[in-house]
Amino acid sequence: MAEKVTKAFIQPTPSGKEELGQIEVAPEVIEVIAGIATTEVEGVAATRGNFASGVAERFGKKVHSKGVKAIITEEGQIVIDVFCSVKYGFSIPKVAKEVQTVIRQAILNMTSIDTNEVNVHITAIQFEQAKEAE
Repeated sequence: MAEKVTKAFIQPTPSGKEELGQIEVAPEVIEVIAGIATTEVEGVAATRGNFASGVAERFGKKVHSKGVKAIITEEGQIVIDVFCSVKYGFSIPKVAKEVQTVIRQAILNMTSIDTNEVNVHITAIQFEQAKEAE
């Protein structure tokens, strides 16, 4: 497994552009982009968060990076781990592949950073809530 290194992602200067300085993107920004992209995939029920994100959501704060971990390795590779649940009836391999594709594309479009790995961890299946009889 990749070791976590606490540094920002360095955004490359686009070809044909004058380099004016260094652009750094914090891992939290990558996590938010990946989290929003994940929730937009059809078949994803929710992303798994921790206790702190659950408490924050109870107070009305939306935690977009919930269930997403972005790591840059010592070799400079970007690894993203996504923990989510899938709605019952959807193909798990298809949903997971779509999550990988959508995350890679969203991060590339917004930051020009290419991801080395997008690992999708399916943690649960969510069933339809039975409608309560009146």
